[in-house]
Amino acid sequence: MDVFLVGHATDRTGGTGVTVVLFPKGAVAGCDVRGGAPGTRETDLLDTACFMEEVHAIVLTGGSAFGLAAADGVMGYCEKHGWGFDTGWGVVPIVPAACLFDLAVGDSRARPGPAMGMKACEAAGPLEESPMGNVGAGTGASIGKYSDPKRAMKSGLGWSSIEWGHVRVSAVMAVNAFGAAKDESGGLLAGARNAEGTLLSPAEALMEGEPPVSWGRNTTLGVVVTNAALTKAQCRRVAMEGQDGYADALFPVHTRFDGDTLFCVSAGQEPADPLRVGFLARMAVAGAIRSAVRSASSAYGLAGLAGPPLP
Repeated sequence: MDVFLVGHATDRTGGTGVTVVLFPKGAVAGCDVRGGAPGTRETDLLDTACFMEEVHAIVLTGGSAFGLAAADGVMGYCEKHGWGFDTGWGVVPIVPAACLFDLAVGDSRARPGPAMGMKACEAAGPLEESPMGNVGAGTGASIGKYSDPKRAMKSGLGWSSIEWGHVRVSAVMAVNAFGAAKDESGGLLAGARNAEGTLLSPAEALMEGEPPVSWGRNTTLGVVVTNAALTKAQCRRVAMEGQDGYADALFPVHTRFDGDTLFCVSAGQEPADPLRVGFLARMAVAGAIRSAVRSASSAYGLAGLAGPPLP
């Protein structure tokens, strides 16, 4: 696969952070938004009817809409390295971004900005060296807001890679979901808990309990990167099919309280059937979501599967 880099900037005190995926050589990208409460920047450029064919970075950020300012720092980093669209009057880096709501944990006044975006770029390295859990855009992430938000669990950032022959598909996911996480067999992995610490069924809680008050407090964000040679339209289709991985690992999903957004980036020239790439994307996304949940440590009064136990 052509080189792509992943970096994080983390504010554990504030409970927020930024994750950036860099494409120094530029890459073709598409995007699919399924949630009812998205916060995004530059995603319109990824529409197949629009002129721009390459992106140079993608930003996943906490801080709600305030955090989208982190993309300014990423643009500055890319410009400094000469990565961007050549306008004839200098390069303009194309940096789509999406945000999640983490203001309810840590310090609600702590929001990623240009400095954190720049810091994430400076820390970027190979995906295989990237940490998981309470880092980057997953720092303040939580899961299971379909009951009292205080009963939610800690979630985070995760990644997963799958290879089939010469084709490789990787997914980087920041999981801040309204629903519960499901394991590989469909059982509950993490979500809202009762006073005894037992996981609550989302179906029972939503159908029998009080209506949730978790408006806009959610969103699962992700970037799928493949070495398969795809067009802009094919990237969009793979992103759409990759969203099935959300449904495999989360329930309920794509609600009006979520801003679920998935990018797909073609960063290579390996011949491949887009249908197979979409299938691999689905598996990589589901795997990365589960990794994000399993690697999350307890924080901000929320229990994480990676511990330690809350007092």
